[in-house]
Amino acid sequence: MNKRLLRDADLNGKRVFIRVDFNVPLDPNGNVREETRIRRALPSIRMALEKGGRVVLASHLGRPKGKVVPGLSLKPVAERLSQLLGQPVALAPDCVGSEVEALVNDLNPGQVLLLENVRYHGGETKNDPVLAEGFSKLADVVVNDAFGTAHRAHSSNVGVTRFAGPALAGVLMADEIAYFNRAIRNPNRPVVSILGGAKVSTKIGVIEALLDRVDKILIGGAMAFTFFKARGISVGASLVEPEMLDIAARAEAAAKQKGVELLLPVDAVAAAKLEANAETRTVAIEAIPDGWMGLDIGPKTLETFNQALEGVQTIVWNGPMGVFETPPFNHGTVELAKTVAASPAVSVVGGGDTDAAVREAGVADQISYISTGGGAFLELLEGKELPGIAALADA
Repeated sequence: MNKRLLRDADLNGKRVFIRVDFNVPLDPNGNVREETRIRRALPSIRMALEKGGRVVLASHLGRPKGKVVPGLSLKPVAERLSQLLGQPVALAPDCVGSEVEALVNDLNPGQVLLLENVRYHGGETKNDPVLAEGFSKLADVVVNDAFGTAHRAHSSNVGVTRFAGPALAGVLMADEIAYFNRAIRNPNRPVVSILGGAKVSTKIGVIEALLDRVDKILIGGAMAFTFFKARGISVGASLVEPEMLDIAARAEAAAKQKGVELLLPVDAVAAAKLEANAETRTVAIEAIPDGWMGLDIGPKTLETFNQALEGVQTIVWNGPMGVFETPPFNHGTVELAKTVAASPAVSVVGGGDTDAAVREAGVADQISYISTGGGAFLELLEGKELPGIAALADA
């Protein structure tokens, strides 16, 4: 994944089409509620401006499914971006067409135009060549800085590169690739992967791929209960995927065969219902009462996982250890985040819940790298080629 970079390009006077990821949450008043994705795009935008580029930004917001949905307009993003950049950012009335082309061609070096939501056009998610060619008419140089959508072949990140180029990796995209290489392709060992979340089915490909790359895998979250059920252990009413039992058992056997230590929880914080004020008990995994659910890792598991992280050189983490969004079942995830942050290892965290956990724990600035991708991050871990990265020009 050695790609041509924005930082090496001559952009003076050129129309620089940058695919960014401004798919941010809005509050009930239509204002940007959480702006991390906007801030993460600023280095590429500023670099293009400093190089004398005429900057054209493209992004989606939500899932309008090919229709103009006023509540999913990028207008509030343009307003917030203007404040962050310290200069005006105009919003185009559309993302393609003669009116938009005129606005782009009227830009002076150092100016920025944000296109309206690319998913107002149904062809965006279908990688429609007509729409892609429309984007190409706005570009002398194409830049992809939207790692979060790199696992999707859409018109604004893949199709456009067939008509305009070269396609370059933005600052954020280059960082994502560099840290993935550092953590997975060429890591300092030992390497530990922490995997959590609800379902084995969404992570089994990752587990199987990581068996050839890591030394230990720590599994938490509800997905752990499928592994226990596969061992014949009763887990009360905890979430289990019956169709994944054989696959989980095979994955555990494969880990043993390959000498990869696969660690599961030894205790859990259980409750009869998923509510913040529910009665809870901390019990051994095999002692979860009938009708009760394991909703977080317990203190003994946290101690075991903390010990497993001692002396490691690389940590890759995706997925919470419990029902993170409902306190008190966020405790295990937050405490593990503090351990990861305190480790001298290179730490790479991916996925929205895990990102939120390290921020809630107040340790985000101590993590080596927080990926902006959820699905894209997982597919990279699986060893899949991401279309958005494959479409970039090789160095």
